[in-house]
Amino acid sequence: MQKEIEILEGAFVVADAHYSDERPLFLDFLKEIHSGVLRPTQLILMGDIFDALFGEIPYTHEVNKEAIKLINEISNKMEVIYLEGNHDFNLASLFLNIKTFPISAQPLTCRYKDKKIILAHGDIEGAPLYKVYTKIIRNHYVLLILRAVDTLLNNGILKRLDRYLSQKDDCREFIGLKSFMTKRLSNKYSCDYFVEGHFHQNKMINMRDFIYINLGAFACNQRYFIVKSTDNIELVEEKIFSKGI
Repeated sequence: MQKEIEILEGAFVVADAHYSDERPLFLDFLKEIHSGVLRPTQLILMGDIFDALFGEIPYTHEVNKEAIKLINEISNKMEVIYLEGNHDFNLASLFLNIKTFPISAQPLTCRYKDKKIILAHGDIEGAPLYKVYTKIIRNHYVLLILRAVDTLLNNGILKRLDRYLSQKDDCREFIGLKSFMTKRLSNKYSCDYFVEGHFHQNKMINMRDFIYINLGAFACNQRYFIVKSTDNIELVEEKIFSKGI
């Protein structure tokens, strides 16, 4: 049985950085943690940290190698927790000293002081067809086939995927978020806070049984969050990363 994760005061929480050549600032953020300019007590990565990073696909390792190296080196200084997303998965072999949690291990139950916190990337409650898709795309053998075909095409599939992802609007407002989340999550979870990314909305909703927090995406204005005291009914404080500040 997985030991309950303890979230530390002063932990940095980052969701949906969608790091790529088109969004390089996450690398600067990691460098400032690595150098000690920024000093989290713990680093919690909430999925889709990379726009495309798959354990079985070496091309995705190569294009992200500097960020992977920094995260691994940071993990030698502090605890790093990584909830895999729908853009980055099957990562255990890349992050040996990091607690990685695939979608099958989410939502993740954690403790912060006397509060029960549930963490998830966010794509855990999809429609049946979406759930089938997530199983297929994460399948080890499917990814090995993709790697072989993509290698024959000189990484043409993944390069086209990169171009497509770079053109997506990751910062759109989700109209009707409260109604959607109430229908999606009510009566399913018992906790004080349910925290996830994926939807990029930077919203807090008072649900009947818990406080729901949808984290803003780092990809949108370089938002990250610092865990703080819950005396004022808040769990995380929003910060905006600016290089060198």
